[in-house]
Amino acid sequence: MIEHVYRRAAAARTVARTIVATDDRRILEAVRGFGGEAVMTSPSHQSGTDRLAEAAAAIEADVIVNVQGDEPLLAPETIDAAVAPFAADAALQMSTLRRAIRDGELQNPNVTKVVIDREGYAMYFSRAPIPFTRAGQPAAPAWAHVGLYVYRRATLLRLAALPQTAMERAEALEQLRALEHGIRIRTVETTHATIGVDTREDLERVRALPSHLITT
Repeated sequence: MIEHVYRRAAAARTVARTIVATDDRRILEAVRGFGGEAVMTSPSHQSGTDRLAEAAAAIEADVIVNVQGDEPLLAPETIDAAVAPFAADAALQMSTLRRAIRDGELQNPNVTKVVIDREGYAMYFSRAPIPFTRAGQPAAPAWAHVGLYVYRRATLLRLAALPQTAMERAEALEQLRALEHGIRIRTVETTHATIGVDTREDLERVRALPSHLITT
């Protein structure tokens, strides 16, 4: 799976260098085995953001993309879409992706939901079904979060240096640390289908797909 994710990330037009950051030597060796670049990081990190920051500290780049290793169906175009707003807004610090929520996902805690403001910035992320709709009221748009982040390098390093927050720990969602510390997150809508592999059932769903959907 990590090779699928690596090759898809490397295929994005806006990506100049692709690196796997891991604390598991088996993953390091697997990546190097197919010709990819990987670095070892500390095993004490509490989140992927913290691990990414350690790797980013040794890299000269203005913008860093965080692609999680459990997204084997990630389309390279979605990375480019998430990076695009940085070229138009020098003040932008962080971006991510959202998609229309599917039937049955609203109640699924393994699907992170996000609510956004009128400019497309995230207001809150949750494993709970948000937004809540009172009886008799029209439903507000429901969005599923796609676990990909883009940061200014300076923002990433600052974020990793901040302490974990109460909401981050409660929801086990690292992006809430950014919101609690006043870092705005721009969300970009995507229509590309993806399946985050969080459970054995998710893995079986990916394996059952036609081969042309899971190869690059």
